[in-house]
Amino acid sequence: MNRFAPAIVLCLVLLPAACRSDAEQAAVAKPTAAPAPTVLDGSRAQVSYMVGLDMAKRLAPIKDEVDIDTVVSALRAAHAGAPPRLDEAQVAKVRSDFVEHLQRKREAGRQALAQKNLGEGSRYLADNGKQAGVVTTASGLQYRVERAGRGARPAADGTVRVNYVGRLLDGSEFESTYATDHPAEFPLNQIMPGLREGLMLMSPGAKHRFWVPAKLAYGETGLPGQIEPNATLVFDLELLEIAR
Repeated sequence: MNRFAPAIVLCLVLLPAACRSDAEQAAVAKPTAAPAPTVLDGSRAQVSYMVGLDMAKRLAPIKDEVDIDTVVSALRAAHAGAPPRLDEAQVAKVRSDFVEHLQRKREAGRQALAQKNLGEGSRYLADNGKQAGVVTTASGLQYRVERAGRGARPAADGTVRVNYVGRLLDGSEFESTYATDHPAEFPLNQIMPGLREGLMLMSPGAKHRFWVPAKLAYGETGLPGQIEPNATLVFDLELLEIAR
């Protein structure tokens, strides 16, 4: 999923803009031979090429939204000190409209992805709930006991020490205490509802696998940059002790 961070968007839309004349548009439409490779002799040429590469990376998230010939035209004109073809008020309006367009596009993409993930998660859980040993609770949480524990179970306001691995449905791992070689300790009333419910089913020494539907995990918000909206999560969870 493409995400446009506000800082990046503002950086991109601050680039000078220019409008092409009909003659320029006709010239662009004509097929032209590929330009000869740039000769990078000397530091000035190398620095210039580096600047071009940096600009290309910044433009990458919106490459389908801009015309590169117009971008280059604006750069040439501004570098030469030519008067801009858009005044400050026009630039501000174009910038504002473009940011709103990107925001709408991003939100539409997020909603589409959320619906896709919700459907995939629902189908997965429906099939998974039929597997041997898998229990589905009233909330929709699913679990399978990998190893039974002994003793009391944590209270809703208790604090526990655990080891765990968190994965997406495709098996990719997003978090693991085993990788850091350090168990986690946290109050149950400060974690996602699915894990809180799951831990209250366990006794010290137990190890369960949990399938957490989106509504009991990060929901439609997800975890930007890590967990997509409406993602169903899988946790292998080991309860080491009830801290208090």
